[in-house]
Amino acid sequence: MKQTEQWKPGEIVEESGIYACDCGKEHLWSKSTDVRGHRFPPLPYDCAGQAWTLRTQAHPEEG
Repeated sequence: MKQTEQWKPGEIVEESGIYACDCGKEHLWSKSTDVRGHRFPPLPYDCAGQAWTLRTQAHPEEG
């Protein structure tokens, strides 16, 4: 999975990990820990972003 890929709120999480909103502000609640198979949550209420991006994989060496 590429670091530049983006997912919209409500889409299915393909890979467990820590995701951040794409607005770049690093505001409160800008990161979300998401589990594979679940849906991405809404973005924070004050976020100008439009999608989630993967920041840290939960199981990078899983295979």
